[in-house]
Amino acid sequence: MGPVQVLVVGFEHPAFSGEILAEFTRLRQAGIVRLVDLLLVSRAEDGAVETLPLPADAGAELGGLVAGLLGQPDGANETGAGLAGDAMWSLADAVPPGSVAAVALIEHLWAGPLTAAIRKAGGNPLEETWLAPDDLAALEALMAPDGRPLR
Repeated sequence: MGPVQVLVVGFEHPAFSGEILAEFTRLRQAGIVRLVDLLLVSRAEDGAVETLPLPADAGAELGGLVAGLLGQPDGANETGAGLAGDAMWSLADAVPPGSVAAVALIEHLWAGPLTAAIRKAGGNPLEETWLAPDDLAALEALMAPDGRPLR
């Protein structure tokens, strides 16, 4: 299996029309990423995290892997779910109280050969992150020859 990312996306007013799942299908067919699993959760104002039903077109088999890996957000895991490591990552910390989030496990198919090459050369990934929108805008400004955004 290639590198797998845990992606947590918040929604103020969820309106799932099938576009996100269609994009995952397109990306899978292109050999870029594979949606391994998907779970919808809500976090109450009191901090309690619980699962929500997925849209009908998502597939009934989804959600079990996320719950198994991160813990049971519906109260079976008092910590609110987390990944072990040098520092504990908590799903409850990632989802603001009073909101809904989709938690996706995404395998980066494109990165499998790169990861294998890095390991073969004796390398180990030390850290990874995504640039926040403000940081991405700053990067684009630095890259633009005339100071205007690249888009």
